Amino acid sequence: MSSSETTTDHKVIQKWAEKRDGKPAVIRAGGKGGGVLRIDFGEKEEEFDEIGWDEFFRIFDENKLAFLYQDKTKDGKTSRFNKFVERS
Repeated sequence: MSSSETTTDHKVIQKWAEKRDGKPAVIRAGGKGGGVLRIDFGEKEEEFDEIGWDEFFRIFDENKLAFLYQDKTKDGKTSRFNKFVERS
């Protein structure tokens, strides 16, 4: 059985992403100040702008987000499942 966890810990998020060769990215929405956060894996997607971790976590905290993620799939493989949710 696979399970997901939620965190706001910057170190946990960065370590999880980097272990999977993920890079912080944003889809810009109406300007350069923010946007929709993503973790980009592998080939860079055209609509994603790669950003640094400092900017990523600034947007993350300003929007009061939490990171929902899965460490392993139900068959024990490394999972890339993640999404950003509102903090409770």
